[in-house]
Amino acid sequence: MRKYALFVFNGDPMCFIHVLLNALDMKAKGEDVKIILEGSSVRLIPELAQPGNPLNGLWKKNLDAGLIEGVCKACSSKLGTLEDAKKQGLSLLDEMSGHPGISGYREKGYEIITF
Repeated sequence: MRKYALFVFNGDPMCFIHVLLNALDMKAKGEDVKIILEGSSVRLIPELAQPGNPLNGLWKKNLDAGLIEGVCKACSSKLGTLEDAKKQGLSLLDEMSGHPGISGYREKGYEIITF
């Protein structure tokens, strides 16, 4: 089984939709996939939970599938979405000076893809 860690730095919803679609597609093909929200992508957290948001359905599918690994604690704190992440029950990732570290995923055999 191939393993992928999708690090999403881009906060553009048009980019993020492709992350969500690809993660579901990869999982359906038997691959181990984790989505890590970093940088400006954490700004999307409150919007994704809104039922009227076009990405809400895909977000829920990814949550239900267990594909959302977590959210950068430092970035969500700095950009004002830390409480939204907590409300959604998202894991806060902070092992590298408050940010999720890529090297830990590499050590576990994950191929890193950045968006």
